Formats: sequence, structure tokens, C-alpha cells
Amino acid sequence: MGRVAELAGVSVRTLHHYDEIGLVRPSTRTPAGYRAYAAHDVERLREVLAYRRLGFGLREVAELVDDASTDAVAHLRRLRGLLLERRDRAHAMVTAIDREIEARAKGLTVTPEEQLELVGARLYDAIGGAYTATRRSDPRIATQIRRALGDARTVLNVGAGTGSYEPSDREVTAVEPSAVMRRQRPAGAAPCVAATAESLPFEERSFDVAMAVSTVHHWGDPMAGLREMRRVARRVVVLTFDTDEPGWQDRFWLTRDYLPEFAGVLDGFPSLAGMADTIGARTEPVPVPWDCADGLFEAYWRRPTAYLQEHVRRASSVWSRVGPEAERRAVRSLGDDLASGRWAERNRGLAQLDSADLGLRLLVA
Repeated sequence: MGRVAELAGVSVRTLHHYDEIGLVRPSTRTPAGYRAYAAHDVERLREVLAYRRLGFGLREVAELVDDASTDAVAHLRRLRGLLLERRDRAHAMVTAIDREIEARAKGLTVTPEEQLELVGARLYDAIGGAYTATRRSDPRIATQIRRALGDARTVLNVGAGTGSYEPSDREVTAVEPSAVMRRQRPAGAAPCVAATAESLPFEERSFDVAMAVSTVHHWGDPMAGLREMRRVARRVVVLTFDTDEPGWQDRFWLTRDYLPEFAGVLDGFPSLAGMADTIGARTEPVPVPWDCADGLFEAYWRRPTAYLQEHVRRASSVWSRVGPEAERRAVRSLGDDLASGRWAERNRGLAQLDSADLGLRLLVA
């Protein structure tokens, strides 16, 4: 027990407590009669300590590790998803702190309320809250998704967020790992389960169709999530992004001219062909309307001044992923080019377009 405690970085007293409450009980004995941990005991202890270090209470941990439907791999995927969410929160906090440092360097007054908002409990709620203000279903994109859903009656929405694009005329079940997003789902929205895409808590073929809209790039293991969707549903519909085409980052003037770091955000993201093969899907281009109601990253391709607005940027995870320095540089350069007319000259052909192909793709299986 002492050796296990040393390796795990906990006290022997902690291990005794876990034994007493039945959380992790050593199942073997040494020749001298001391309690010892078998391999499966160590695996369970690893899961318990991982959930504890993520802030879960002992009762919650017991429920998680005693879930008979979840194996070791499923626990690892759940833990990975939780850690990625924590990483995103850390990115958001760094961005907020950098903004306050910059404000103070300029001699600006930062009120007590602003200080608490920047590093306190409201930070992630404020960033996630931008979704309700700018991330709404665009009717034209919704029509294409609805067409892909076909005559499905039962729908699983994976990575559902606040509920955009959920069909109102079907029986919908939502899955969303973020508590912030779940709290922002409107009254009357579909029931929402706290789970990750990589470990869906449903039996095989439980739904007519599983859908996922602009969420795959947030998953810890996109391919595993897609396979899970295929397992629990007869059909799959996914709105994602195409990085297969050479020079794909040059399709959009914002990433081409101002934010080359965007390519790094999708570094390691699966190919569109690979994702399609995983679920046996065909692909459809999804044009972005010039007046797109959904404030996704590419939405303002013909309304460039929108990217100068803080609340617009906060509703897209791209900006927190590239970091505050790249964001400040991009916004400053774009503002200068808009003021000088360089942006209009460089992109003069856009004014005649009603929609643009910026790499959004619908996978339909």
C-alpha cells in the first residue's frame, strides 16, 4: 500500500479511507498478510484519482467508476474530454487576464466588477454566453441539415451546445459535456445528457439518426466520436470542415491575410475523406450566406467590420485557440486595412456574391 501511495502521489491514509468507504479496496494480500493491489485495483484507483483531481466529489466519483456500462477506454475518453474543456477554460482565462494587463498598462481603470468577471466564476459563463447572442440557426443551413435528416423521427444531437439546428418536429435527445452550454439551452429544448461524443451512453441503433453541427473539432478524439455516432444511430449527419484541399486556409481572406495561425488550430484534425470513410458518408458543400444568422467563424466574410467586435470574436473558439497576441495583431491589421481601403480593394469581388464556399461540408451517411 505504501508503494502504491508513493506512485500515486497520495497518502497511505487516503488509500485507507478509500478502502473503508468501499471506493477502492485492495483485492489481494501479500504473503505477510498485508493488503495489496491487483492490476484492476490500480486501474480503478487511477480513475478515482483522476476524477478527484478534476474536482469531483467522492459520491460523484463512486457513481462514475461503478458505471457498469463504462470500460477503461470510455473512462479515458471522458477524462480526456474533461481535460480539454478545462484547457479551453484556461485559454479563456489567459485571454481575459491579458486584456486586463493591457488595460492597466494604458492607465485605464478596471472596476472591481470587471476584475471579478475576468478571473472569477463568471468568466466561462460570459464567454459561453456569447453563443446565445450570436450563434443562432441560419435558416438556409438549417434547411440543408433538415433535408439530410430525411424522415428520421428520433434524433441524437451530439455536442449539442445551446441547441442550434435541433429540429423542432422530431424527438430529439441532446448530448453536451459542457455544463455552461447545458445551462444556456432554452426552455422547452430537448432533454440534454452530460456525456462526450467518444462515449455515448446509449445502446446500438437507439436512434434513427445522429447529428453533430460544428462540434467535431472540439472533440478529444473525432474519429472515436464519429464511430460512436455510427454505433448508436442508423444514419449520421455531420457539419464539419474540409482541410483536404491544398491551400485550404487561403479560401477565406481572414485566415489568408490576417490569421495564419488558424491552420495550427486544426493541426492534427482528421481529413474530410477519413471522416467520411469512417461513417460511410457522402459529402455536400455548405455555402455560407452573406448575411448568415449563425455567428460561426466564417459567417462575416462579407461583413468584415464584425470581426472588430469583441462579442463576435468571443462566440468563436478560434480566437481563444490562436491566443491573445495573434488576435490583437489580426484585429489591428484588419482595422487598418478597412480604414485605408486596402481590404475593399483586395476583396472587391465579394460584394457581388450572395454566398461563399469557405470549406463547410455536410457528411451524410
